[in-house]
Amino acid sequence: MEHETRIKLIRILSDGIFHSGQQLGETLGMTRVAISHHIKVLMSWGLDIYSVQGKGYCLKHPIDMLDEKILQKSLASDRKIELFPIIDSTNQYLIQQLPHLKKGQVCLAEYQSAGRGRRGREWVSPFGANLYLSMYWRLDAGIMAAMGLSLVVGISVVEALTEMGCRGIKVKWPNDIYYQDRKLAGILVELSGQTGDAAHLVIGMGMNLAMPEDKNTHKITQPWANLQETCESLPEKNKLAAELINHIQEALVLYEEQGLGIFVDRWRSIDNFNGREVKLIMPHKEIKGIAHGINEQGALLLEHDGVITPFIGGEISLRGL
Repeated sequence: MEHETRIKLIRILSDGIFHSGQQLGETLGMTRVAISHHIKVLMSWGLDIYSVQGKGYCLKHPIDMLDEKILQKSLASDRKIELFPIIDSTNQYLIQQLPHLKKGQVCLAEYQSAGRGRRGREWVSPFGANLYLSMYWRLDAGIMAAMGLSLVVGISVVEALTEMGCRGIKVKWPNDIYYQDRKLAGILVELSGQTGDAAHLVIGMGMNLAMPEDKNTHKITQPWANLQETCESLPEKNKLAAELINHIQEALVLYEEQGLGIFVDRWRSIDNFNGREVKLIMPHKEIKGIAHGINEQGALLLEHDGVITPFIGGEISLRGL
């Protein structure tokens, strides 16, 4: 119930007009003290709210919020979607629901209180500034067939954004989306299943749309970019989410039918580090060389001392030089 009140408060403050605590209290049926408490919570979510004595409260920037009905109408299929204004983690929510999920089911959120990235890293998540999306997918071919799945998702995301007028967006092996050598989005694939059985995958993505520079973004340990930098006008969030879901699902179906081989050339054409000097960081060593895309198993091809070697594994990180 508290979250419902706070979402109503956000929608009111998004109109660009100052609203006094008394006005807000009358509209929402609570005291000015209660309004002040909710404002503090919203600011802890990363919202930039003007608070001016004698004038009241106003959001510095309007927020484009997701709408489940609009989203559902824009999807190419009738697969189930769930939208949460606030959630701990969209991936974790689907993982907890695994026995009851249908293939292609999607969870979206405006704010994650415990978002995470690859290798347990925290994903900084201000309310409404980014897009948080997770999808469940069942692979009947089993866990081994999921080796290149994050690459396929990355390709589909870049192609969807390019079709919507965004420019200069690339993929970074194995699971990031880049713009001008800065991270725009991250992909996290979590899977479960027994050898010989179907694989159950939760595919999560966090994408920076219009994340402001503030004290929270200082926690981010690598250069990052916003989608609004890549296009003349930022796509409306519901359209953006629907197009990403449609492209990802289409790519996953093609991956199941034809494997990773059909995606290799598509990856190479949008590979941020193809033909560039890079280093691979592994638990006990680093290797420098020139990146040459991927092979049909999803391994990174690295030229080192004149020899091209494939590298694959969950404990390898790629960095540019």
